[in-house]
Amino acid sequence: MLYYLLYPLAEEYSVFNVLRYISFRFGAAVFTSLFLAFVFGKPIINWLKKKQKNGQPIREDGPERHIIEKAGTPTMGGVLILFSGLVSTLLWADLSNQYVWVVLGVLGGFGLIGFWDDYYKVTRRHHGGVSAKVRLILEALIAGIAVWVIMQIVTKNNGGDSALASSIALPFFKDMLINLGPLYLVFGVFIIVGTSNAVNLTDGLDGLAIVPLMIAMASFGVIAYIVGRVDFTEYLQLPYAPGTGELVVFIGAILGAGLGFLWWNAPPAMIFMGDTGSLSLGAALGAIAVAVKHEVVLAIIGGLFVLEAVSVIVQVTSFKLTGKRVFRMAPIHHHYEKKGWAEATIVIRFWIIAVILAMIGLSTLKLR
Repeated sequence: MLYYLLYPLAEEYSVFNVLRYISFRFGAAVFTSLFLAFVFGKPIINWLKKKQKNGQPIREDGPERHIIEKAGTPTMGGVLILFSGLVSTLLWADLSNQYVWVVLGVLGGFGLIGFWDDYYKVTRRHHGGVSAKVRLILEALIAGIAVWVIMQIVTKNNGGDSALASSIALPFFKDMLINLGPLYLVFGVFIIVGTSNAVNLTDGLDGLAIVPLMIAMASFGVIAYIVGRVDFTEYLQLPYAPGTGELVVFIGAILGAGLGFLWWNAPPAMIFMGDTGSLSLGAALGAIAVAVKHEVVLAIIGGLFVLEAVSVIVQVTSFKLTGKRVFRMAPIHHHYEKKGWAEATIVIRFWIIAVILAMIGLSTLKLR
């Protein structure tokens, strides 16, 4: 919005010429969303506390310390992140860019599903939430529309050639693309829905999900900026995806909102992200990976989320087949809680793992 209002004035007032630079608008988006999260954080927390008399329902089979310390804390904190990030994006992004609207649509759509799930948990006083089947159907529908639109954008930007739109790029290999054809739509849906639910599973301790999510978002900000510039892609021999650079502004808005949320979510948390935040932010990350054609690299950069999801799959599969559990409790961060690790120890060590994986993922841009 400000881009359209102020940039035309650059001819008369040169100071507004800075708006043409994505780097400037990225910084502006970060500080705007951070400011909004600081200003509206406390009022939103107070409002949620008033509406949620007993806070978020806690799993009764969880660690006893976890049950005692988390009881009464309100959920739906993702509302703060979505509000701050959305307003900041609308203020600073080039709204003629279709990628921005697709990712905002995914963020909003999954945010509504998460809000419904959180609301169900709070009103029914049960941690189960909405039926997993219903939730997955809605998620797949939104993700399917988003992937189809992204494929149309990529095809249009490549002069009608749909080869790149339906292909995945392999890291560590130069110019290696695997064309999945129509199956790419299914693959893209899997990436978005899978990332969304993996982040959701990670959200179990104060600060555990939001920091690795910001690390992954920042990493994909670098990737989006690079693949959106033909000079960088030619040098690094990466698929060129014109227009994706504008996603950096959206990512900046989410980073600022995430930092603002972390201020209130730092131990002891005054608010939980809830499914409202984890589902929507995870889905947005997946959609960005699809847009910039780095879906496989997402599995590396977001490896912590993959680990959390795999731990649940292994636990459930093992119990159904053998009646035995591999972990004391899944997702895996609860396993370490059951072993007696302090919450801060688990969280910080998982942050370190997220940083290491992000560095490995970013190294794939050059190591080809």
